Order: sequence, then C-alpha cells, then structure tokens
Amino acid sequence: MTRSFVAIVNAAAGGGRCLRRFEQLRPTLEARGLSLDVRPTSRPGHATELAREALAAGARRFLSVGGDGTTFEVVNGLLPGAPADVELAILPLGTGNSFLRDFQVTDEAKALEAVCSGTPHPVDVVRMEHASGSLHYVNLLGLGFTASVGKLTNDRFKALGPAGYVAAVVTKVATLDHPLDPVRLDGGPEDARPAAMLVFSNSRYTGGAMMMAPTADLADGMLDVIRVGALSRLALLQQFPRIFSGTHVNGGDVTETKAARVEFTAPRLQPCMIDGEVLMLEPRRLEVLPSALRVLA
Repeated sequence: MTRSFVAIVNAAAGGGRCLRRFEQLRPTLEARGLSLDVRPTSRPGHATELAREALAAGARRFLSVGGDGTTFEVVNGLLPGAPADVELAILPLGTGNSFLRDFQVTDEAKALEAVCSGTPHPVDVVRMEHASGSLHYVNLLGLGFTASVGKLTNDRFKALGPAGYVAAVVTKVATLDHPLDPVRLDGGPEDARPAAMLVFSNSRYTGGAMMMAPTADLADGMLDVIRVGALSRLALLQQFPRIFSGTHVNGGDVTETKAARVEFTAPRLQPCMIDGEVLMLEPRRLEVLPSALRVLA
C-alpha cells in the first residue's frame, strides 16, 4: 500500500550532501511504497513554513530530511495543535542525529528501515515560552556551557559531525563560568545555585552519542533536568568522557531531576541550544505536552 509523505529536505545540510544523498535514496523509498512530495528548504526557518503550509493543506505524514535542527523546524511547523493522526518520520542525512538514538536508530540503514516500515510511537513535546513568544522541541534545551559549546560547534566544527562537539567542549573549557539561572520545578522551591550548565532533556542524547540524560523517557510526560554545578575546569574535563556512557550523573556536582514544568524566576536573554540550534532567547517557562506527536521508529 502506498503511503504519502511530504518530504522536507534541508538542501544546505551537510554542505549540500544531504540533498544529493536523498536523491540517491529516493528510488529506494519509492520502491518501498512511499509517495513523496519533496519540498527542499532554501533558508533558515523555511522547514517550519513548509510543514505548516502542508499541514494546513491536509498533509498528515511528514518526512524530515536533515539533522536535528531540521527536525526542530519541522516540529515547530506541526505544533501547536497537530492533529492526532499526524506522523513524523526522520531521515538523518545532516550532521546531527541525537533524537533518533532513543529508538536505537544510529545509522542511515536503520533510519531508512524506520521510515519505510516503522510504527508510530507517541512522544512528548516540550513547549518553551520565552520573552518573544513560544516554540516547541523534542530533544533538549541547554543553557550555559552547553549552549556555548553548541554555538562554537555550529560556527567552526559542524563539518566534523559528533567529533566537532567534542572539539568545541575542549576549546570552551578555557572560558568556563557558572552563571545564575534560578528555576522552580513543578512549583517547588526556587533553586538559585550557580551552575556551569543546565539542560532540560526530553530525550537521552545530545551531540550524537553523548548520553546527556541517561534516564530520560520520550513518553513519560517528564523533563529530565541535568544540573552541572560549579565545577572547576579540570573537574569538568575529567567528568566529560563519562557522558558517553551516562555515568557523569553522580548525585554530587552533576544531578538529574524530573519535572513536568519549569519556571525561570529571573529570566535573562542568553544563548539557548535547542535541538542542535543556538538561539538568543529569554526563557520563561517549560511545559511537557504528553504524547503530542507520533514518530515513526
């Protein structure tokens, strides 16, 4: 049976390799029963516009082709208010593939199989309210050190893939600081301790294979809040290799806490790493939208 998808392809991802590789894979997808309405992007934010337009026209199956940032844009075209029958498939042909790792999709072959014969899984989506409006994400929001690393990765090391994130970590340690971003979790007491970074994860991975939030569950209705406290530069470098196994969360200087809602009690304009993209925003609130989207995996 033929299944129709709107394929939103990030033409610039991977230095242009994404679009070329997609065209090579397209006959395989079509031979497996997919009817593809291919819509390449031409600028940042275009994937959001394309997804929103297709959804309004009645499309219900979407294929995001690119990296994590492409999926972020497509998700923001589908939400808020995506109908219950909307399905999102992901073909990671860009430089980042963190989100799909929660489904054990770690390479192109597995991703291709998920697109062609996967089943829809309900996943949570996080709504972020900021000073200028709101947006949605499925992977994570990172503040502090992780946002600085994300920006440097995108600016200088993106062509290296996951290795570029590691290079950025080592480079940015030299300017490590411990900003104050007081938060309140689920209406509880304010936590105003300084932190090298705060990460609000919906899924487990970031930067490719880094298990930022080892106990995160995409469908538990909760965020995993990772707080890295006032670590020294040396301590951070010593802890960093453990992130690949998820053993960096030690209950001491690095903790993992669950919450459905987060309030920023002293919001400030700052770099925010959201699903691989770094945006200048003033975060106000986070709220988990349980099972708000179905992902083919």
